[in-house]
Amino acid sequence: MEEKNIGRFKKDIGLENFLCLGLFLTFFILIGRTMGGINMIKTMMNTGFDLLMNVCLYLMAIAVLAGAISGLFSEFGVIALVNKLLSKVMHPIYDLPGASSLGMLNCYLSDNPAILTLAHDDNFRRYFKKYQMPALTNLGTAFGMGLITTTSMMGLNVEGAVTSALIGNLGAVIGSVVSVRLMMLATKKMYGTTEYVEVKSNVKIPENSRVVREGSAGSRFIQAILDGGKVGVDMGLSIIPGVVIICTLVIMLTNGPGAEGIYTGSANEGVGILPWIGGKLSFILNPLFGFSSPEAIAVPITALGSTGAAIGTVAKMAAVGKVSGNDIAVFTAICMCWSGYISTHIAMMDALETKEATGKALISHTIGGLVAGFAAHLLYMLFHMF
Repeated sequence: MEEKNIGRFKKDIGLENFLCLGLFLTFFILIGRTMGGINMIKTMMNTGFDLLMNVCLYLMAIAVLAGAISGLFSEFGVIALVNKLLSKVMHPIYDLPGASSLGMLNCYLSDNPAILTLAHDDNFRRYFKKYQMPALTNLGTAFGMGLITTTSMMGLNVEGAVTSALIGNLGAVIGSVVSVRLMMLATKKMYGTTEYVEVKSNVKIPENSRVVREGSAGSRFIQAILDGGKVGVDMGLSIIPGVVIICTLVIMLTNGPGAEGIYTGSANEGVGILPWIGGKLSFILNPLFGFSSPEAIAVPITALGSTGAAIGTVAKMAAVGKVSGNDIAVFTAICMCWSGYISTHIAMMDALETKEATGKALISHTIGGLVAGFAAHLLYMLFHMF
């Protein structure tokens, strides 16, 4: 019987034990000294619960609906059609099959994990090589919450907000290309460039053909949307650990005390260390993005963990006149391209069964988001030169 690979072996006691314990205690002692030990624990629990109920279940609902649409498109050949029509565009730009454009659209209309429901469909997977599949995380995230972000920015009481938001979309596209291309430089070395992704079906599919279900068109329609919805449930469950754990940490490191300036143990309180770090880097970031106020640095920092929270920050700044048209363009590009990727990237890579490439995905997407913001700034300046 073949032995299962259970990983590497290490000694029971070594430097790693003490290093892990030391870092763990240091991290939580420092936060506990600021928030209070009881408040820190209560905030962690309340924030985790809030994320589970208001974010994860929302994402699961999106995944179920996206899965149903993906199943329908797969069953009736829309994926094959789109792949044929757009392969000439997607391949030179992203080095991806034309079918991946459906994933972009899914994510633009909903959120990052919407691309996962497509990625588990055989009629979609068979177009991809192994090195291309992990890059779907970067591609989908770069367009996640695009429609919500764009319409929210357009609705702000800022001169030229509509044009600026559209420029921001172009910046996000440029950032997505950089992110995907950088990711695939790494995955080509990891997986090679010839092997295709495995599919669940053992049936060899003839060239220029696709697999469909038995029965009438009506029966196939019902089965396709229900089976697709079931895949969405699985995807929704798979992203819960990453969203709850990672986003809780990001929120606690980003936000400050409660409304009255004191810690109460409520959800979404924190110690505000990430905006502080951003402030120290403002001498680089402000010229790079052309921000009109120092407070603007909080938006990209917040977008690392939650685009929704970042949009809320922009709305508050716009209400007091601290947002310009250039800011809207840059905010749109970064909020779209990053889309809270720290809270979803790890879970998405795990769901794609390519978690060994998670570090590469995070690094490449960090660079892609910065490029998106910088590109939006340049495009905004060029647009207003003419």
